[in-house]
This record gives sequence, structure tokens and C-alpha cells, in this order.
Amino acid sequence: MNNPLQGLLPDFPYAGLIWLILVSFAVLSVAVMLGRLGWLVVADWIRVAGRRARLAAEATEAARYAEEVAVAAQRAAATAQRHRQDWLAALASAEESARALEAAEAKVRRLSGADALPAPRTSRTPTEYADRERYLHRAAMAACARGQLSIYQLSDALAHRNGWDPRLHPASQEVVLSRAIRDHLAAKHAAAMARESAAWQTVQRAMEAAYCLRNEALAAAWRAQRLRAGLEPAADAIGEAAEGEVVTQVLPIRPAPQWQPAPAS
Repeated sequence: MNNPLQGLLPDFPYAGLIWLILVSFAVLSVAVMLGRLGWLVVADWIRVAGRRARLAAEATEAARYAEEVAVAAQRAAATAQRHRQDWLAALASAEESARALEAAEAKVRRLSGADALPAPRTSRTPTEYADRERYLHRAAMAACARGQLSIYQLSDALAHRNGWDPRLHPASQEVVLSRAIRDHLAAKHAAAMARESAAWQTVQRAMEAAYCLRNEALAAAWRAQRLRAGLEPAADAIGEAAEGEVVTQVLPIRPAPQWQPAPAS
């Protein structure tokens, strides 16, 4: 007598084949997944190794650049220091010329007041005029030797040009001489102030260049350090680091000119 469930169940060979196919498919799927996972691991390792190699190369280049910029910063600082010494010398020269001009101004004011008095009456003889001419020549040459008159003013005095009159009384000639000295010292002071101003501008530019190079060297060193640590430095982080390590130095306060021209008398 036949079993009624026998028709509902597949034959055993077919059931085994189906199970074999399912198991094979599962094993194949697992193998594919493992293979893909292995390739992903290998690819990630290759990517990490490549990134490390790139960062190492960039770190070496950044360190070399930082050293070069640091050397340039040191040279710029030395140049700025030399310019500062030149400026101090120019400043001392300007202050000295200001004091000399102030003394000349005081002498002009003093002699101008005395010039308002009548000149002493002397004999109008050729000998007197010769003595006055010799006095003018000696006084002008002595002032030129002291650097109080220019060679052109001395030439005018010896040639009796541009207000140089050998017939004047020595007291009046002293007034003319003091005014000529004042004018020459005023021109020297203006030239000294111009040199001081130019030297000051040079110092400011040199120090600004030194500060910029120093900050660039610090930023480059910070970048090299980050790269050695295997970190990718961001641009804004570099800017913040450079800003945090900014090098400043207080410049000496530039003094104002001490001399002011006296009102015309």
C-alpha cells in the first residue's frame, strides 16, 4: 500500500542536489565577500602608505623651506639692525645741526637788535676800507673752515657779491655774516632732516621685511612639524599658528624736530 506523503516529498537525490547548490552559493558568496573585504583592506593599506609617504616628502620639503626662510630672516634682521644704526647716526647728525642752527638763530636775533643802533663813526680813509675788507675776508674764511659757510658763499664774500659789502663797518658785516651762517646752517639742517627721514623709512621697511620672514619661517616650521606627525595642516590653521607666533619689536619713537624757524626780522 502506497504512502500518501510519498508524492509530496521530493526524491532524496534531488533534495541533496538542491542543498548542495545552496551551500555552494553561500560558500561562494562568503568567498566573494571575504575577497572584496581583503581587496578593500589592501587598498586602504596602500592608500595609507601612499599618504604617509606623501606627508613625509612634504615634511622634508617644508623643513628645508623653513630652514631657508629662517636663514633669510636672520639676514634680514641683521640688515635691519645695520639700517637702524645708520638711522641713529642720521638722527644724531640732525640733532647736532638743529642745535647749531638754534645757536645761529640766537646770534642773528642778538646782532639784529644791536644793528638797530647807529654804527660807530670812523674815518673814511683807504686804510680803513682796506682793514674792513681784510676783516670780511678773514671772518668769511674762518666761518667756511668751521663749516658754517658754503664754498659758494665764501666765493661771494671774497668777490663782494650778493650782499657782501666790504665797505660796511665790521659790526654790520658781522650781522651779514651771521645771517649767511644762519641760512647755510638751515640748509644743512634741512638736508640732515631729509637724510634722517629717509633712513627712518628704510629702517621701517627693513624691519617689516624681517618680521614677515620670521613669521613665515615659524609658519613653515609648524607645517613641517604637523606633517611629520602625519597630520594634514589646514590653511586656516597655518594662518592661526603664524598669527599666534607673530614676532613684534617696538621701534624707538622718532623724535620730533627740535628747531623751529624764527620769524623774519
